[in-house]
Amino acid sequence: MKHKMRLQLEPFNQIKKGNKTIELRLYDEKRKKLSIGDKIIFTLIDNKERELTCEITNLYIFSSFKELYENLPLVSLGYDQSNTAKAHYRDMEVYYSKEAIEKYGVIAIEIILID
Repeated sequence: MKHKMRLQLEPFNQIKKGNKTIELRLYDEKRKKLSIGDKIIFTLIDNKERELTCEITNLYIFSSFKELYENLPLVSLGYDQSNTAKAHYRDMEVYYSKEAIEKYGVIAIEIILID
C-alpha cells in the first residue's frame, strides 16, 4: 500500500541524506493504516514536485513522545551527535498539541529511502 505524507524542508533533507531513519507522527486514523512493507511518498510542504519514496521497515507505537524519546535512538529521529544533549520530547509540541498527543498517542515509523 502507498501513503502520502508532507514534510518540512529540514526533515525531508535529513531523510534524503540518510541521517533520519525514523519519522514521528500522531497515531491517528491515517497512521493506523500503516504496515511494515508499505511505501510512503514524502513531499515537501511548499513544493509538491519534490518527493521521496520510502519503505516502512518497522513501526513503534507509544503513548507519548516522552516515552518514544526514552526508547529510541535520537540520531535516528533526526538529531545529530552535536545536539542530542539538547533533544527534548517537547520539540514535537511545535507540530502537535498536548491534547492531540494524549488523544491519539504517537508512532515512530522506521523507514529506508528507496527512491
